[in-house]
Amino acid sequence: MNLTSITLENYRNYEKLALTFSPNLNIFLGENAQGKTNLLESIYVLAMARSHRTANEKELIRWHEPYAKIKGEVSKKNGTQLLEMVISNKGKKTKLNDLEQSKLSHYIGAVNVILFSPEDLSLVKGAPQNRRKFLDMEIGQISPLYLHHLSSYQTVLKQRNHYLKKMPLKQKKDQTYLDILSEQLSEYGSHVLFHRLSFLRKLERWANEIHQRISYRKEILTISYKCSADIEQSASLEKIQESLLKSLKENEQRDLMRQTTSVGPHRDDLIFNVNDLNIQTYGSQGQQRTTALSIKLAEIELINEEIGEYPILLLDDVLSELDDERQVHLLEFIESKLQTFLTTTNIFHLKEKLTIEPEVFWINDGKVERKRD
Repeated sequence: MNLTSITLENYRNYEKLALTFSPNLNIFLGENAQGKTNLLESIYVLAMARSHRTANEKELIRWHEPYAKIKGEVSKKNGTQLLEMVISNKGKKTKLNDLEQSKLSHYIGAVNVILFSPEDLSLVKGAPQNRRKFLDMEIGQISPLYLHHLSSYQTVLKQRNHYLKKMPLKQKKDQTYLDILSEQLSEYGSHVLFHRLSFLRKLERWANEIHQRISYRKEILTISYKCSADIEQSASLEKIQESLLKSLKENEQRDLMRQTTSVGPHRDDLIFNVNDLNIQTYGSQGQQRTTALSIKLAEIELINEEIGEYPILLLDDVLSELDDERQVHLLEFIESKLQTFLTTTNIFHLKEKLTIEPEVFWINDGKVERKRD
């Protein structure tokens, strides 16, 4: 799939902007704080209905303006699709082919994007919530049903935690109500876990192959799911639900004391091993970055496997964080395979590594100009 054009109105530092793109490599070139990442971000927001940089959507609206609008045309194997997102103080509205979408789950997934930024290099080393967010965002792109179950799980989790907080230990608890909440949580949570485990099996297969290529067959990468509940990772959906409910029951008194739910998908994590060594704890920075790169490239292949076409790749100043060898692996992987958008302050270090001619956009203070040699 390719983003053939985009139109911005009142988006961050762009008052009005209309661009068309190459189906191969597009480079946003310019000094810092001129709008390169804003432009890249707008593509992500168009696809994912949220920003990767801020949770405050009002920041996306140009100063003193009532709304921001992003429109894009996407070419896919089954035809062209028009996407539109309007962000205002009243919230956000999305359209597909000029039809307003009542639910975001109906909109997300119309176009698939993979974002790789310097923050993603800390996917391996960073906090567990980063890895859970990674799972939720990437699975949600290819499975609207996952987003439905995740949203339902989060709603019931909030209700259960609220009940645990308002119910003092000395006060007689409503066991029936707590049982209902636990049963609902195990039902939705089992679907979330089943999706995650299935996704990880596929991701590990691709990531290990790519990791071995990058390490010249010297390293084997494995990814395991660290579950807070006592769950067998190859279990059926029904068995996962039974095990999750059992774990919730077993931890009920502890949850009442701590006033929070201690087991479930919201507490889980991922473990990355290279040659059977936990690299989150013992790996070198090079191994951690190679693993993060392998995972990102694996996502690309996994989405292609799932939907039958490659996603759009967004590289936000990530090349400056990779050494020459990893840069070469990344550029060799993407060239002529998928549409890529890349931000950088300097193009000269890329010229000798590229075999195709990129489309270069010079960005200065919210103004964009096609750069010709």
